[in-house]
Amino acid sequence: MSDKYIKPLSNTETAAFCSQMAMILKSGISSVEGISILLEDVDDPDEKNLLTALNDTLIQTGDFSQSLKSTGAFPDYMVHMVTLGEQAGRLDEVMASLSDYYDKEAALNQTIRSAVTYPLIMILMMLLVILVLITKIMPIFNQVFKQLGSEMSGLSLAILQAGEFLNSHAIACAIVCAVLIILFFYLFRTERGHRTLRTWARHLPGMRTLSERISSSRFANGMALTLSSGLTPQECLQLTYDLIEDDNFHQRLKLCTEDVADGEDLCEVLQKRGVFSGLYAKMASLGSRTGMLDEVMRKIADQYEEEINTRLSGVIAAIEPTLVIILSLIVGLILLSVMLPLISIMAGL
Repeated sequence: MSDKYIKPLSNTETAAFCSQMAMILKSGISSVEGISILLEDVDDPDEKNLLTALNDTLIQTGDFSQSLKSTGAFPDYMVHMVTLGEQAGRLDEVMASLSDYYDKEAALNQTIRSAVTYPLIMILMMLLVILVLITKIMPIFNQVFKQLGSEMSGLSLAILQAGEFLNSHAIACAIVCAVLIILFFYLFRTERGHRTLRTWARHLPGMRTLSERISSSRFANGMALTLSSGLTPQECLQLTYDLIEDDNFHQRLKLCTEDVADGEDLCEVLQKRGVFSGLYAKMASLGSRTGMLDEVMRKIADQYEEEINTRLSGVIAAIEPTLVIILSLIVGLILLSVMLPLISIMAGL
């Protein structure tokens, strides 16, 4: 492995790599020869460094999934799926499936970025307006009140005092803002931050359901692959265990594995332990009876992905108007807290 730093690949880059490897493997070329072929045609220094590290580890170990993991550039989900593909003898199908998966992930991330960019800009602008109001405009209104022989009270006074506090502690506020910016980049730009963010997000209303659907989709994908390879249900459950990041879902799969080992039917166990429910449990049961459980699992995974995309799109669509309403109410409340008393004073003169 190269001693140079290898940066993690984006979803788009991961999809491109998986697509290239899928074509190479389907043409009958081994992964070792395939990496060597890619290495011959590469010009980008970062890509060359990555492929060199892959090639060196692959030559030493002959294990494609291990070589991917050793670079630290590929997602854990991809590494686990490649491990399944190697054990099931369907690595070419797995790489093609991963290419489609990360293409969808890239498109979804782009949609999220596009949808979130405008609200973030709006938040920053509105926060700037609010900051100017409470630190610069409110003191002017306070002088007007004093000239009219009155004083601010209630909410307007509290806002004025907040502005005075910010003015007198500008350095501390700047430090807090810098810490928040660093925290933002940590949560959204690092793998550890992503894991922390996912852990926090699972405790939010509605996110628990979304997290379970993501786990169910990954589980169904892994089961489709392993079942189509002729493995036993118990072996399939054990191999797909590492694809899941949710601890609660892990516990359910562990119980499922124990139940299947005791001779219980796979589909009944999946429904009993809450891995699948409703329509999906019935689909799995029907697939088991007809001998097409692997195909049914693939359909279940696709339907879960559609549900996830729909739910995320709905959340994103609701963010923008909600922010507009909240921030507009805040600005309006600040102005009304000053204007209404001022109007009353002016009317009494």
